[in-house]
Amino acid sequence: MTNAVNTDAGNLANLANDAHAVIVRDVQGVLFVTLNVPATRNALAPEVVAALARAVERAETDTTVRALVLRGAGGVFCAGGNVGNFKARLDAGEAPQDPVASRNREFGYFMQRLAALPVPVVAAVEGAAMGGGMGLSCAADIVLATRDARFALSETSLGIIAAQIAPFVVARIGAAATRRLGLSGERVNGDSALALGLADALADDSAALDALLAEWLTRICRCGPQANRAFKPLVARTGQVAQGALLDEASHLFAQCMRSEGAEGIQAFRDKRDAAWVVRFDAAAVRAAQATQG
Repeated sequence: MTNAVNTDAGNLANLANDAHAVIVRDVQGVLFVTLNVPATRNALAPEVVAALARAVERAETDTTVRALVLRGAGGVFCAGGNVGNFKARLDAGEAPQDPVASRNREFGYFMQRLAALPVPVVAAVEGAAMGGGMGLSCAADIVLATRDARFALSETSLGIIAAQIAPFVVARIGAAATRRLGLSGERVNGDSALALGLADALADDSAALDALLAEWLTRICRCGPQANRAFKPLVARTGQVAQGALLDEASHLFAQCMRSEGAEGIQAFRDKRDAAWVVRFDAAAVRAAQATQG
């Protein structure tokens, strides 16, 4: 039987503190994580990163979580780092440990955790995705964007570098394209982002982005949630271990899946019905899950 999406108050758990700098809602196992500081264009202030880290921790440890969606409130994804915080770190000096380097590396640890999540991560990008904001999108598995979205590695225009996000941008679009964007500060719109591989699909506007996100979440939620949790880390290990050892590991993962979700999935296929885990989303449900008012 197909599950219906339920967005009632009892099923929408707000997990973030810090004056709702980040709003997190759980709808049928999908965590909708909304950056909610429009006054700073959702800049990555310490409290925002801390709230994001809590959402990531839940997705790591809660096996009922099926996917994580990143989006920004106010029609802006994320304008990058908080420049005011950069000045405070410089004023703190360099002893006993360089506060600029240590805070920068802290964000890198968060990025590593986000990219390593075993569940699908979807970034829904509209408006600016600059600097660290572009880094967030590059750590996602699926990036959906509006045609007027703007992506940029803007750090060099400030005389600094995209330090902690660079490896994730390279993993997403390759070294040559990363050099092009990072050495020029070029801003690219949705169509150019699609051509570069920064985005996977485009929508004409915010309402269309809701509908597009609903389509992709429905696709994800047709897949066995535990099968997805097994598959993504397996792909991540490709190239990290010897091929034979990885295939040995994969065979055991396959057997585990066959003995759990696989039995239901194969039976559902034979019966020409939805598997028990299937959930469908529509644009209205997506919009409600990301609402910052009410």
